[in-house]
Formats: sequence, C-alpha cells, structure tokens
Amino acid sequence: MPKKRITQMFPWLLPLRIKQRLLFFYTGMYFDGNTYASFKSEQKLKYRVFEASSLLYNHHTGFDMQYQENKVFNLKLAAQMLNNLIIRPQETFSFWKAIRYADKKNPYKDGLVMVNGKLEVSPGGGMCQMSNLLFWIFLHTPLKIVERHGHSKKDFPDTSEDMPGGVDATVAEGWLDLKVRNETDQSFQISIDFDEENITGCIFSDVEPEYFYDISNAKIFYYKENTKIFEEIDVVQKKISAAKGECICSKVLYRNKCEIGYSLKPEIKISEKGREKYGKIKYRRHIRRLFPRV
Repeated sequence: MPKKRITQMFPWLLPLRIKQRLLFFYTGMYFDGNTYASFKSEQKLKYRVFEASSLLYNHHTGFDMQYQENKVFNLKLAAQMLNNLIIRPQETFSFWKAIRYADKKNPYKDGLVMVNGKLEVSPGGGMCQMSNLLFWIFLHTPLKIVERHGHSKKDFPDTSEDMPGGVDATVAEGWLDLKVRNETDQSFQISIDFDEENITGCIFSDVEPEYFYDISNAKIFYYKENTKIFEEIDVVQKKISAAKGECICSKVLYRNKCEIGYSLKPEIKISEKGREKYGKIKYRRHIRRLFPRV
C-alpha cells in the first residue's frame, strides 16, 4: 500500500500546503530569468498559422450537467486573460502566469477535475480543456516546449483513430504548468473564441509562415509493470515546406507514458518486460473532438 501523504492524514493542512506551493511556484518564476509573455493587442497579427476547435459540453461524465455549464464559465474567465496575448521573441508563455488573476473579480465555479485517476469536483475545474487546446496549436508552430505534463492514467480508449495519442497537457496550479518558449525572431498571438457548442483556439504570427507542421505517432508500446499496464507513445513533429509541400525534417518531440485503466483489445501485444515495437499509427488532420473533455 502506498504511503499516505501528510495532507491525507491531516486534511486540515491542505489549504496551508496549497498556499505554500503557490508561493514557491510564482516566486520561482519571478527569479528564473525568463521574460514571460504579458503584452496583449486587440489587433490580430497578420498571418493565421493554425486553428483547432473542441466541443464544450461532455454529456457522458455521469455528473450533473451543471458542472459542464460551470466549466464553460471557468473557460471563459481564463480566455479573457489569454485572448490576444502575444508571445514575442525570447519570451516564455506560462499557462498559469497568464491566467493567474482570471478569477479576481468573478470566482471560478465548481467543475470536474481528474485527481488520482478519478473525477472530482473543485473550483476552476475543466481548465485542462484549455491547456489541451493551447498545447495542440503550439505543436503546430516552431515554439519550443519547455514544460508539459500528460495525464498519468487513461480510463477510456481514444474516441477517434484519426487523432494522434499523447497530445494532452494537464495542468494544476502550483504543481503542473504548460510552458513554451519563443526562440524565433517572430511573434505569435493567441486567439480564443466561443460559439454555443465549441471553443476555438487560433495562433497568428507577424511573419508569413515558411513551414507548417504535422503531428503524428511513430511508435506505440504496451507493457506490464507491477501488475499495471502502461502505454508509451512517441509524438513526432514533421516540418513541411509551405512552398513545396516537402518534409524538411522530422523529430520525436517526446515520449508520452500513461497507465491504461481499461481492457485492451485481445490482439494488442503486451510486453512483460522492457518495450517492444507494436506498430505505427496514422492519422488525418482534425479540428474537432480532439481531447477528452471533463
């Protein structure tokens, strides 16, 4: 049995622990030497680089739909801080630093959050849908990933074979952030929009793109470790010439690892030790139903 954390044994200590973490979290960014994106402009930069959307409401969580309405409220609060934000050359984008005061005037409402592989209710719940969307559009730019965390457990199979695996980005204020750094000589601008059913993220640039990017999976492994089954997926980014349509280069950005909490198909091979190549996954470009929604 895993050893209990002190806040699990003494729950009354949890608010103090959260305050401590937030203090260290933001103080660390203040002294880390990075310049964090904060400038906003109502005028959009000239060139649209990439756009993607996801559905706002998930009708299959098993929870009251009021939590979905609350999530949309929370997302719109965060979007007010993110919309029109410009990431200038040599600046770093931090998800939490960008939306730090989003709930200053209007507090977040209770939404669904994933805690230790289980859905729970907490103020500000549902923010991972925003970080997922942002991460997906960032992957289609030359911005460098500085910090990204995938969900540690997947309780349901992917809803579409067309989407690459391992492209989620979970966040938890004080613990887990989403950060990218602009090491180019051009600026990038975030745009967030809503309609009745969807949230749409778009990224603009002040320089006409010479390249566009395709994201895919190269390898997938399933293996057993201490009675648990894990999935590992390589996430690959291809850089393609906008003029000629030719692939300039291809690289593995990272390897995503998560525990599998559902029964795999019988034909899927599970390695007892080490890792074995299972195969390749192909996908088509998509803009909807990209990520699990809570």
